[in-house]
Amino acid sequence: MSLKKQYIKSKSICKVTFALAKDIAASAKQVNLSGDFNNWDVKNIPMIKSKSGEFSVSINLEKDKQYQFKYIIDGKDWVNDMEADKFVPNVFHSQNSLIFV
Repeated sequence: MSLKKQYIKSKSICKVTFALAKDIAASAKQVNLSGDFNNWDVKNIPMIKSKSGEFSVSINLEKDKQYQFKYIIDGKDWVNDMEADKFVPNVFHSQNSLIFV
């Protein structure tokens, strides 16, 4: 898994690329990104599968904020990003990934 942050100097946004490694999503047909930046919608940020088997997507996020997120594999399995900046408890007695932008 991987997080890549590209700060845009002329704007108050950061382009963040979220990636889920192929060993985590080996048999996945679909992976989506969900977080507080999209009201935890499980379908509106689909990730694209590369030829190498990794799933990734890039989105713009407002700078100087923090965001909770998870990956959803095939609509049922919620997975954290082990390279997240931090992990925080959620209401389901597990944890969410957190990214500082």
